[in-house]
Amino acid sequence: MTRGPVLIDLEGTEAAQPDTAPPVQDIIDAPQGAAMQQVAAIVAKRPSRLARWFWSISVMLAGFVVSLAAWDYVTGLLARSPILGGIASALVGLLLLVLLIILVRELAAFGRLRKLDAIQQLAKEALDNHDLKKAHIVVGSMAALYSNRDDTAWGRAELQSRQSEVLDADGLLGLAETSLLTSLDARAQREVEAAARQVATVTAIVPLALADLFTALTANLRMIRRIAEIYGGRAGTLGSWRLTRTVLTHLVATGAVAVGDDLIGSVAGGGVLSKVSRRFGEGVINGALTARVGVAAIEVCRPLPFHTSKKPSVSGLVGRAMSGLFNRG
Repeated sequence: MTRGPVLIDLEGTEAAQPDTAPPVQDIIDAPQGAAMQQVAAIVAKRPSRLARWFWSISVMLAGFVVSLAAWDYVTGLLARSPILGGIASALVGLLLLVLLIILVRELAAFGRLRKLDAIQQLAKEALDNHDLKKAHIVVGSMAALYSNRDDTAWGRAELQSRQSEVLDADGLLGLAETSLLTSLDARAQREVEAAARQVATVTAIVPLALADLFTALTANLRMIRRIAEIYGGRAGTLGSWRLTRTVLTHLVATGAVAVGDDLIGSVAGGGVLSKVSRRFGEGVINGALTARVGVAAIEVCRPLPFHTSKKPSVSGLVGRAMSGLFNRG
């Protein structure tokens, strides 16, 4: 048994310093926004050519079989009972009429989206080349696009009264942007905030498997469709899906759906919540990624690129969306 203090000779060894100590690993992995990552992977993934051929042939075969069965059924019913056969024929005719109306609406929706793309491309060319003639064409196209909308009546009147005073392309497009798009930008940002709030809430609170994935998918589809409607696109079902694929493919290609440390820090208290509860951290991340998708959708659907007005920031949208849901640190 040793009495007294024990001295250990440290000569020849380097004393440990706080600045050279290895970092402490977190027990809980940082949230990565798994739901939004999966949504982006599902929507942006382009099917193979073999898969496209398979589904195309399957749809055509199913349509052929259903049409042939309906024809045999109606003709057989006409042979047995002309009255019942006439009723069946009328119902089939009404169904075909409804399908034709749906097809026309989908084609019109694609046409509106192409019109927005054409106006946006022409506006970019006018800004890049300072072309006043193209700027006037853009302004005329925008006035025609919003001619039947009451929410742009004041802006159209303001633009018409002042556009003769502007003698350069930048100023004319800036006037059109502030006159026609300011209120629409505010509405589009509110849609993004609502979608981000919904996705974050369901991810943080609902513990059911795949609930966050389903909510993220439906909320983003609805958000993109409403943004297109706000700016005059009014995309149909197929148009909305194509628009969603365009937005998410662009984000995946640019790496914008990858989670960075600044994403959690953009929301006050987000870093603390991710340590306390992984579900709350996932909610913050999924909400922030939804906001990123919303900003990209605004850029795609907006007839003018952001020039005079400031592009909405993801951190600002997420901060307003999460206000009241997560306590600020």
